[in-house]
Amino acid sequence: MASSEDSVSTWSCKQVAQWLQEEGFGEYVELLCTQHRLDGPSLLALTEADLRGPPLGLTVLGDIKRLTIALRRLQRQNQAQLEELGLKPADSLAAGLSLGAAGVEWSCDGADRRCNGGDRLCNGTELRLRNGDRSGYGSGAVLCHTHSNGRCRQHLAGRLDPEVWKTVISSIYVLFVFGFTSFVMVIVHERVPDMRTYPPLPDIFLDSVPRIPWAFAMAEACGLILCYMFLLILLLHKHRSILFRRLCSLMGTVFLLRCCTMFVTSLSVPGQHLKCASKTYGDTLEKIQRAVAIWSGFGMTLTGVQTCGDYMFSGHTVVITMLNFFVTEYTPRTWNLIHTISWVLNLFGIFFILAAHEHYSIDVFIAFYITTRLFLYYHTLANTRAYQHSRRARIWFPMFSFFECNVNGPVPNQYHWPFNKPAFMKTLIG
Repeated sequence: MASSEDSVSTWSCKQVAQWLQEEGFGEYVELLCTQHRLDGPSLLALTEADLRGPPLGLTVLGDIKRLTIALRRLQRQNQAQLEELGLKPADSLAAGLSLGAAGVEWSCDGADRRCNGGDRLCNGTELRLRNGDRSGYGSGAVLCHTHSNGRCRQHLAGRLDPEVWKTVISSIYVLFVFGFTSFVMVIVHERVPDMRTYPPLPDIFLDSVPRIPWAFAMAEACGLILCYMFLLILLLHKHRSILFRRLCSLMGTVFLLRCCTMFVTSLSVPGQHLKCASKTYGDTLEKIQRAVAIWSGFGMTLTGVQTCGDYMFSGHTVVITMLNFFVTEYTPRTWNLIHTISWVLNLFGIFFILAAHEHYSIDVFIAFYITTRLFLYYHTLANTRAYQHSRRARIWFPMFSFFECNVNGPVPNQYHWPFNKPAFMKTLIG
């Protein structure tokens, strides 16, 4: 046996291959020893995260677990060599979580408070074991224990939990905001300024470009194409739950802000062609029925919905821009054609909104600015884990902190076919 003759830290690739054969993992000799030149020191540093992730990418769960057990046994038998190499025993991270070990700190609630090795836990907090050199887990991975509603689950910091229940909450949130927006639009319609008293405001673009009657329908067509593109990406993306949760939270937040701006300030109608007049609904039930009609028709003229007074700021611009940013963010950087098509649809959609004289230029500009800034700020915070769990984030961005607390770093653009059939699609996409 290889281990009886030499110290593991001095093993060559050939001796590692012999150890794998003796432990019953001969089928991985080619992958580990030939392709990746695994020798003794690298064998001692190997972790379950290394086996699962690239470039190894083992997929058979039983083999992963058995090989991990064999590695832990080998590491336990060679603790002195691990210390010489500057490594910590792996099972102190995976099983024992030895609280008295040197160089180990506990961080609670993601803040700067230390628990001094204690075992105090509270619901909704994250307890992370941080080792000074992190070498016990390889590649700087962190073992996290997330406690939610009294239940504890263990995960590696590099892995993404879909957390479908949070996605459901975000879906309810955006549906509620859309319903509330529809009701506010009904109220705003009652307060539309009289066109004879308050004519359209001066606007450089609207005064310079003649109205194109079919332009607004084309703007909505651009939005529909972007929507279909995003739905296809959502279907094939491995982390579709996180994508949809982010879309719902961002879209809901922007439209909630839109409710405030269009309710506070009523602008005059931007064009004489719009047949808008203040309309008074009989009672609350009639207002709710009108709001449901707007909500069910997605506020689109293609579905027969006509609204007035909801100018500050443009909801169509928000939707088109948000979909464009999600399409370009969650597709590989090399998909230049998709990105070009998405941006062309976004820009042409904005042009058509203005060419139809359905919104003032400032409506479109503010909608584009707010949507892009919020998208970029959200993703910057989500990709910066140090800020993600800070006290400031929980106070100022409670919804962001709630939705993103267990998403560790940027979401990789990985795709797979979510169904078992047809088989060729499973083979083609993964």
